[in-house]
Amino acid sequence: MIPATVLFLLFFALPIGYAVWLSFRKVRVSGLGLGAGARKEVWAGLENYTDALSDGELLDGALRVLGYGCIVVPVMLGLALVFALMLDSERVRLAPFTRLAIFLPYAVPGVIAALLWGFLYLPDVSPFHFVLDRFGLPQPDLLDGGPLFLALSNIAVWGGTGFNMIVIYTALRAIPVEVYEAAKLDGATPLQIALRIKIPMVAPSLVLTFFFSIIATLQVFNEPTTLKPLTNSVSTTWSPLMKVYQDAFGNGDIHSAAAQAALIALATLVLSFGFLRAANRRNKQEAAR
Repeated sequence: MIPATVLFLLFFALPIGYAVWLSFRKVRVSGLGLGAGARKEVWAGLENYTDALSDGELLDGALRVLGYGCIVVPVMLGLALVFALMLDSERVRLAPFTRLAIFLPYAVPGVIAALLWGFLYLPDVSPFHFVLDRFGLPQPDLLDGGPLFLALSNIAVWGGTGFNMIVIYTALRAIPVEVYEAAKLDGATPLQIALRIKIPMVAPSLVLTFFFSIIATLQVFNEPTTLKPLTNSVSTTWSPLMKVYQDAFGNGDIHSAAAQAALIALATLVLSFGFLRAANRRNKQEAAR
């Protein structure tokens, strides 16, 4: 346990503690800010946190991420569940190849995936726009306005569905065969088995994948940051984490950025803990019945 504990303390607990410490401090500038001692780090208390909570750009980024998550999470988990049920069907063919093909996008790094899709979205180089132009069909700009949310969501769904599918599929394969045999003897159809047996029995896996998806949604950074050079619709503060990065390394205000990062971590903890607690309460109620 010692090596794992040392790595945890050095690369997880210590950086978090240092970020929290920075969030309670600020730089005070004296005079013109020139010369030795003109810039001094002092205790700020909760000032950075109050400024972050009243920051319009941070709140706007949180709303954008909320809309983004409302698209990504249901679509991604719905597709993952459908694919897992199809692969677990008795009539499926080429299951190993299909399973690998669905999972493969997850193995592509997020930055590379965003670049690939970004060039597919660009009207000047996209083969989709070329085909639409040849047939005289309208060519939507997916990197501007409302379609931008769909473009970003598509990248996340394409990359994350395979991982969630594997989690759900593994849970399906762990269900005893006797359960299916008993259902068939009772005259249950494959659709009834899927809806009344498979989905309820993999509910813990669905909760787990939903939990991971919430965390990933709140921490979205790679996709909008990678697409930013390709469009003016993505600002430097499009998501909360982009706002943190811009304040820390663009504006040089690392103390305010640390406070914002702490608030994002706290919001992630509260939402995740609340969801898990609600799921556990529902499981206990169903078990009591």
